[in-house]
Amino acid sequence: MKRKASGTKTKGIADTIEVVYTSEHWSLLKEIRDKAINIMEKLAKHNIQSIIYGSITRGDVSETSDIDLFVPYQISSFKIETALQQEGLQIFAKKIVQATPKHLVKAHIYPSEETCITFPLTSIREREFDFIHFGGSLDLKQLLEGKRVPGVDKRLILITPLEDGHRESQVIGYESIIAKKIGVSVDLVKERVRVLTTRDKIGRTGVYLDVELSPEENIDEVFKGLKDKDPIVRRRAKL
Repeated sequence: MKRKASGTKTKGIADTIEVVYTSEHWSLLKEIRDKAINIMEKLAKHNIQSIIYGSITRGDVSETSDIDLFVPYQISSFKIETALQQEGLQIFAKKIVQATPKHLVKAHIYPSEETCITFPLTSIREREFDFIHFGGSLDLKQLLEGKRVPGVDKRLILITPLEDGHRESQVIGYESIIAKKIGVSVDLVKERVRVLTTRDKIGRTGVYLDVELSPEENIDEVFKGLKDKDPIVRRRAKL
């Protein structure tokens, strides 16, 4: 079955369907990718390497798609903020987040409403890289080459890029096949299925840390304060 890309999301897909992109969709994808490339190149000028993840890497973008960048190593927030400011970019918002006490503590910097730069405040485990690869990820070189990669969206549908669009396939019931296609463990796929299906049933239950900062506050200083008063954050920072 084939259909043209639109802003409508389809649920309960049996087997697979193919989505053919319109010229408008290809234009939108290029526009969003160009914005991402611009920011990634600005960071690279300051020796800050980043990857991009989500729909922009797969191709199934929409008018509301965000640009999510990840710096895959620990780095001073001052270095990132200085790079952005020297490149003429403002900082609209900042956050420190942690999904659960066992997960990575991350900082978010927003140079625009639709763009988020995430970087770790604690050490990264291989499994946490897999969370990013689960949805699809690309580095700057791959993005410049126009590559697209398979990944799973929030509906738990595998998006596989095709020359004229993409193929959508169910994840639930095919976890081992999906794991091989996107290069992550079966356990991780099963965990994401459990988390996302639970959200559908009872809604988002919150995260362990979700601290909003003003643009003027220093992320590193706020994080130090969190470590000083929260033994769980302090323990995760020592791993």
